[in-house]
Amino acid sequence: MDVDSIREDFVVLQKEVNGKPIIYMDSACMSLKPLKVLEAINNYYMNFPSCAGRSNHTLSNQVEEERKKAREAIQKFIGADRSNEIIFTRNTTEGLNLVMSSLDFDEGDVILTTDREHNSNLIPCHMLAKSAGITHQVVKSGDDFTFDMDRFQQALSDKVKLVSFVYTSNLDGHTLPVKEIIKAAHDNGSMVMLDAAQAVPHHDVNVKKLDVDFLAFSGHKMLGPTGTGALYVKEELQGLLRPFMVGGETVEWSTYDDHKFLNPPERFEAGLQNYAGEIGFAAAARYISSVGKDNISWHEQKLTERLHEGLSSIKGVEIVGVQNPSLRGGITSFNVSGMGFHEVAMLLNENDNIMVRSGQHCVHSWFKAHEIEGSVRASLYLYNTEEEVDKMVSAIGEIAKLS
Repeated sequence: MDVDSIREDFVVLQKEVNGKPIIYMDSACMSLKPLKVLEAINNYYMNFPSCAGRSNHTLSNQVEEERKKAREAIQKFIGADRSNEIIFTRNTTEGLNLVMSSLDFDEGDVILTTDREHNSNLIPCHMLAKSAGITHQVVKSGDDFTFDMDRFQQALSDKVKLVSFVYTSNLDGHTLPVKEIIKAAHDNGSMVMLDAAQAVPHHDVNVKKLDVDFLAFSGHKMLGPTGTGALYVKEELQGLLRPFMVGGETVEWSTYDDHKFLNPPERFEAGLQNYAGEIGFAAAARYISSVGKDNISWHEQKLTERLHEGLSSIKGVEIVGVQNPSLRGGITSFNVSGMGFHEVAMLLNENDNIMVRSGQHCVHSWFKAHEIEGSVRASLYLYNTEEEVDKMVSAIGEIAKLS
């Protein structure tokens, strides 16, 4: 993998601020966008900026064709059998909420989540507990913060309707043994949904091989535009979902008293869609595939281990969550003793143009349960370099001297 060549595709990385290059380590929040994605978006707005499906003219037909290609590209990207199993969404949050809000739950049904869920997978469970009387159970991690398979299997019962787990944690980059989880859940008669926002951009995710029922991910974390994402729904389960939002483009016909919904995925895509975004989303998928998902995973792992080794050598730096860097993907969360996490992030930005995230990363529940105020989170991707990692370590070393 030629990182120098890849970096040339990202215009923002050619910029300098105050005479220094940008070192971007916040990809778990938002990835940068390569030229091919920007060109795909601009191509829509410049050459066929029209509606899909609603009109019958040349520009509209071109949008419809490009949107069809985009759906097929996302289908191929995650290994789905059919393009109608791909529902376009605005982000992972919408996908997770669509399933939670559309499935029929009976009072006493159980939803299992882990203790490291993003709020997008946690808060819907709170809402369902109040509105539908479901029981929400949390499967705690092991003492080393990794997934505890024994606890999960003990939590399974005939009441568990849905297992809704994060695939790769945005807290510390730990990837769960999802294939084993899915098999155990299915053997129990439970459905499985995965929050794959941090997995799909970095690993070879194949929904067919996993046999997962629902899988949600975002475009903006995988080099794509903001306001884009997808929900995979296994075709044989689509009839279990009520439309989440209804209106334009969801129905075949309507009268004053009745209506007939279109087949999936259209029945779940209400209103005029983000056509430019979907086309750009597909361009991002093709870009990642051209680089190679295995190449990206290997590159991230190498950088993460280098960053972990460097930070661990600095007195006063504590890694948050899973300690083994080989189990963490491209994310490293840490704190500097005697320094606030927001202060550390601010100093990195002001002194060295190193851009990270600080806070509780939408996993407030985990931080509160472990009585940790928050952390600095450095998240690496295909465009980061060993030189940038070394600058990060050096910068943290200087900051630690201030504490």
